[in-house]
Amino acid sequence: MTERSIVLLRHSKAEQPDGVADVERPLTDRGHADAAAAGAWLTGSDNLPDLVLCSPAKRTRQTWHGVAVAIAGTAGESGPGAGAPEVRYEQALYTGSVGDLLAVLRDAGDAYETVLVVGHNPAISDLSVLLDPNSGADEGLRTSGIAVHRFTGSWGDLAADSAAVTDSHTARG
Repeated sequence: MTERSIVLLRHSKAEQPDGVADVERPLTDRGHADAAAAGAWLTGSDNLPDLVLCSPAKRTRQTWHGVAVAIAGTAGESGPGAGAPEVRYEQALYTGSVGDLLAVLRDAGDAYETVLVVGHNPAISDLSVLLDPNSGADEGLRTSGIAVHRFTGSWGDLAADSAAVTDSHTARG
């Protein structure tokens, strides 16, 4: 059986400009900096993805871009996470429920060992609670918050309480 990692990342801090559709809200300067910090943490923690599932909203795409730039230096290395990961933009990660996010993960494909999901609250935090058998009362992920879950098996078998949190990070307190 293969050990797999799910890295859940809530998008970085976004602006709330008047007259801009929610899906087009950009990151703040702090959000860009926090995305880069999240990428640096992922690199240092050996949680580099081989697949990225990202909401198509502007703030999540910009968060992923900041993370990608920070981890780009690993592209020439060998081993897990080496090279540029495959990236899929999934509408369900923007508009969907926790069940929709779980379904997207189940469809990841067993060729991937580490999947990074870049999404929005409340669904991304709800997914973290759903997956972790030890979650109890959880405050949820803050902007740029990361929760790393691990489980053994096939992506298609991923279920509630099957992937404990093994690590976490928040760019700012």
